[in-house]
Amino acid sequence: MTVPRLAMRGVAKRFGATAALRGVDLALAPGEIHALVGENGAGKSTLMKALSGAIRPDAGEMELDGKPFRPSTPHEARQAGVAMIYQELTLAPHLSVAENILLGTEPSRGGILNRRAMRRTARAALTRLGHGDLPLDAPAGQFTVAVRQIIEIARGLARGCRVLVLDEPTSSLARADAERLFDVVRGLAAEGPSVLYISHFLDEVQALARRFTVLRDGRAVGTGDVATTPPAAMVRMMVGRDLAEQFPRSARQAGEVLLEIRNLAGRRLPREATLTVRRGEVVGLAGLVGSGRTELLRSVFGLDPVVRGDLVVAGRPGPARPVRRIRQGVGLLSEDRKAEGLALNLSVETNLTLSRLPAVFGVGRMEEVARPWIRDLSIRCQHPGQAVTHLSGGNQQKAALARLLYQEADLVLLDEPTRGVDVGSKVQIYEAIDRIVTRPRPGAVLLAGSYFPELLGICDRIAVMRRGVLGPARPAAEWTTASLLEAATGAAA
Repeated sequence: MTVPRLAMRGVAKRFGATAALRGVDLALAPGEIHALVGENGAGKSTLMKALSGAIRPDAGEMELDGKPFRPSTPHEARQAGVAMIYQELTLAPHLSVAENILLGTEPSRGGILNRRAMRRTARAALTRLGHGDLPLDAPAGQFTVAVRQIIEIARGLARGCRVLVLDEPTSSLARADAERLFDVVRGLAAEGPSVLYISHFLDEVQALARRFTVLRDGRAVGTGDVATTPPAAMVRMMVGRDLAEQFPRSARQAGEVLLEIRNLAGRRLPREATLTVRRGEVVGLAGLVGSGRTELLRSVFGLDPVVRGDLVVAGRPGPARPVRRIRQGVGLLSEDRKAEGLALNLSVETNLTLSRLPAVFGVGRMEEVARPWIRDLSIRCQHPGQAVTHLSGGNQQKAALARLLYQEADLVLLDEPTRGVDVGSKVQIYEAIDRIVTRPRPGAVLLAGSYFPELLGICDRIAVMRRGVLGPARPAAEWTTASLLEAATGAAA
């Protein structure tokens, strides 16, 4: 019988009264790509912190290649061959590629840095990943997210990687970059290291992994072969129930114009955009990363300058600053929730009510207002006063969306609203979007995204942006995933 590369048995961890892990078992074979899936708050992050030495489990045992593995620090875990690639990358952007790859393990002679050995080791690691031509002396911060991920993986290889953990690695990647990353991961696993792949995208799990494990409420509730397990069965394990409808939507009726854009251009992006959005409809902005869809939303909200064209919001012409847009009934959910979407040091209840703070003055009023939204969106938190920074990524996203719902914005601008969100929570977000455009006084939603099945499922009309130019909006029924991709890449031209 083959000794597992990694074995975790009965791993448990409590934080006060909260049981984050309840005796989890997990095993990886050498060279295996194994998917770890589950809802936000299911325990995935805590389990990975135990594996990486960031926390000590209260019970259970771990083994690497049949030998006890009890890292007390992340450095010990890295030295043992466990490499963690987090969703939020951890490179030092001002340091060179080579310096990032050898950071903390720099070779030296008599206390003097051996830069020749550094370059040799860094080059060898990058060559294994098919990126041997990457300039070693260039600052890591100048590269795209896709290339920075390769540098992070190379850092793990340079230290003797036996287990590579990838946490939502494609959440900020264009599809082509994601496919190239998959090729890198497959090639790496073929050489012997095991890969633990964490993702909410079940299509990626099916394309990449051989086996999977599902976590729910801190327990491993299922494991099996990806090839013989339908996605619906995985979803059932993740949420503990059947999802009646993946893309819920009610009857909608388009009404008055809330947003009108004509020949709009920003300082760099967008280059040319014309679009009308009405009450009672969800309009999709499809496009790849860097196409200009984010900049268009920011221009409408007043975060980026408008240098040309006409912009009319709720009958009010011309650009305006964000504070005025909020007063005009406009809300924005930023793609970067940590930097722009949330005040991480503040509580869940404060974040949720920030756009209408005068309405929650009074003892206990803020908590009173926040609790129904926390319940309706199933935001997993210990209490409304908990700092939002301690929530999982998906629950942070739902807290940011709850702020817009409480604001009762007429025009809601959403940029990748389900990024890093599990399957069950996505359905709750779709339901919330549907409520915005079907409430007694309907609002309108302009939704930018690169996950085309989502846009097709929840939007009434979709326009495609490519290289800063927005194409005409057409009914969603006239698009397919393939035609959206063709328009986004220019293949249809």
